[in-house]
Amino acid sequence: MSSLPLVFSAPKRGKPPRHFADLDAAGRVEAVTELGLPKFRANQLAKQYYGRLNADVDEMTDLPAAVREEVGAALFPELMSPIRHVSCDDDSTRKTLWRLHDGTLLESVLMRYPERNTLCISSQAGCGMACPFCATGQGGLDRNLSTAEIVDQVRSAARALRDGEVGEPGRLSNIVFMGMGEPLANYKRVVDAVRKITAPEPEGLGISARSVTVSTVGLAPAIRRLADEGIPVTLAVSLHTPDDELRNTLVPVNNRWTVQEVLDAARYYADTTGRRVSIEYALIRDVNDQPWRADLLGKKLRQALGSMVHVNLIPLNPTPGSQWDASPKDVEREFVRRVQAQGVSCTVRDTRGQEIAAACGQLAAEEN
Repeated sequence: MSSLPLVFSAPKRGKPPRHFADLDAAGRVEAVTELGLPKFRANQLAKQYYGRLNADVDEMTDLPAAVREEVGAALFPELMSPIRHVSCDDDSTRKTLWRLHDGTLLESVLMRYPERNTLCISSQAGCGMACPFCATGQGGLDRNLSTAEIVDQVRSAARALRDGEVGEPGRLSNIVFMGMGEPLANYKRVVDAVRKITAPEPEGLGISARSVTVSTVGLAPAIRRLADEGIPVTLAVSLHTPDDELRNTLVPVNNRWTVQEVLDAARYYADTTGRRVSIEYALIRDVNDQPWRADLLGKKLRQALGSMVHVNLIPLNPTPGSQWDASPKDVEREFVRRVQAQGVSCTVRDTRGQEIAAACGQLAAEEN
């Protein structure tokens, strides 16, 4: 486990400062001309930030030294500073706790696999969805993240991988919006961030849209809206149970959009994008792991989505003091078997980082 010095300062709640990563191409040109710089500097800065992964103007050696301080203050303010890095799984998993400009806390997790490098990022500081088994949901919502606060999590991880800070040098290949927050509750900024993450360099970070997953607890209208954006990201729906009675408790937003309404929206997403939908299901001992729920889940998914669905069964990562616990392995295996027997693809997700409080929200809760 590695540690960074703690930085304590009085929180300055409010809107995050404008950052280069908040701006589109026209906005970048406007910003540099406001500073009295020629328009070509906008593209130069984009190559530095998105191409070379530099956010420190002192590293931008093609920028005149006389203007670096002014450009840094105007376009590259420090959005977040690392409080702590914790690693496990032979250093193949690293979680970072960040402190934002106003003192709020944020988490991201970098996971290295033989065939890919995946970053789990946050879209909000905290979460307002109030799912009782989730560490972030227990803490409530602090605020939405800005576009730049989302994008810079990705840039920072891509740079750390490139520079060999997390094992052998490598390339960031996959992004999952499965960290703190409900991505579709911060819709505009998340979509803007996705466009910047997936746009080719130097307009963005150049990560394939098909390698980006956006998760949601089931905001049905926003799922349909996302389908119409024309960005072929993977949609992951955190369902956790196939019946409304239990889901009203486990995922309180179900009181607004039922299981069937969520699955209908997921079908629209699959039909519109041609992408298979992922169903996330945290298996909780004696709560949602009964054989009849596995049968019902498989039946409903087959009827709603046919072959355009895959179930990711997630062994619950219990949080300290929680009443919830993971299901036994034999129960887990039987659940998978029953879902598959309904003709629905189902696998158990590889769990990472339990010994470093990798469930999103745990490090932030400890720090608070």
